[in-house]
Amino acid sequence: MTKTQALPADITTIVRFVKVDKCYDNGPAIIKNLNLEIRKGEFLTLLGPSGSGKTTTLMMLAGFENPSSGAIYLRDRLINNVNPEHRNAGMVFQNYALFPHLTVAENVAFSLRVRRVTKSEQSERVRHALDMVQLGAFKDRKPAQLSGGQQQRVALARALIFKPEIVLMDEPLGALDKQLREHMQIEIKHLHENLGVTMVYVTHDQSEALTMSDRIAVFKDGRIEQLSDPGTLYEAPETAFAAQFIGESNRLTGKLETCNGEFCQVRLPDGTAIRARKISVGAPGTDVSVSVRPERVSVIKGDISDENVLTGSIVDLIYLGTHSIARLSAPGCEEFDVSVPARSGILLRKGAVVSVAWNPDACRAFKSD
Repeated sequence: MTKTQALPADITTIVRFVKVDKCYDNGPAIIKNLNLEIRKGEFLTLLGPSGSGKTTTLMMLAGFENPSSGAIYLRDRLINNVNPEHRNAGMVFQNYALFPHLTVAENVAFSLRVRRVTKSEQSERVRHALDMVQLGAFKDRKPAQLSGGQQQRVALARALIFKPEIVLMDEPLGALDKQLREHMQIEIKHLHENLGVTMVYVTHDQSEALTMSDRIAVFKDGRIEQLSDPGTLYEAPETAFAAQFIGESNRLTGKLETCNGEFCQVRLPDGTAIRARKISVGAPGTDVSVSVRPERVSVIKGDISDENVLTGSIVDLIYLGTHSIARLSAPGCEEFDVSVPARSGILLRKGAVVSVAWNPDACRAFKSD
């Protein structure tokens, strides 16, 4: 369950989902009792695996789907049954949705023509919008004459040109190659910072969410598992799912033995004791999982002060330039990854038996699903 906190007085809520459910043809609920507040001017990412409900949530906000129950407010206006064109929201799709027979300038101007803006004002606003996405020199080209990244910029300019209150983006970079996608992430983030417009962004790419967002809502099975800023979500996940879905994380399974204040002790199948920060665990004797990031774990070279020590054999070595991943076969998990910086001087080989260690404050214990 997400933790609800009162917003500071200087933060304005622009969108509210209140007890929203969504189902199709009397089937099981796709969205279940969704309560969500979106802040004015923020970049909010809806993140989750396929079928988790993130895109359905965006489509309800856009007006392409209606909630089965509950209420959606834009500012203080109930918009459950308001048509998309009357919600003052810009939309950017993964497939760009550009008109192939129109020029770049004509595509961008389309929403203004629908709104019967004068031609002189159209011309000025199109020029400004294309300059904003650095495509002023391409105004007379057709979409087929542009690269994928350029087409996405056209779609973004079209979404922004009528000065919407909120911009909705559904996996807009999914069709781009890795290098261009990373470049566009930074461009969109800078554009957001410069304009101050509220953006709601759907993706299943965790690195994309961490790079771009002010806050991230992690979806699972139609519910929000956690809603936090990227740093909190990565360093302090509230559920086992959030810990596994965001970034790389090792998961050890065992039995809860004792709890003492903020920490607990977990016994792995081979008898190894692990001390971890207690997040959501049951009574002693219940199954728990412990999550720890690979970069928080160190290969033991000499004396070690950390309380948690694990020994295993290296089954794989993955070279990544700045660091290597040593993958261990260890008790309590199918595999256990350790991030070894290139500058560490530690030489490892496949098949070697090594001991690794980490601080109890770097791992978190959850009740097993």
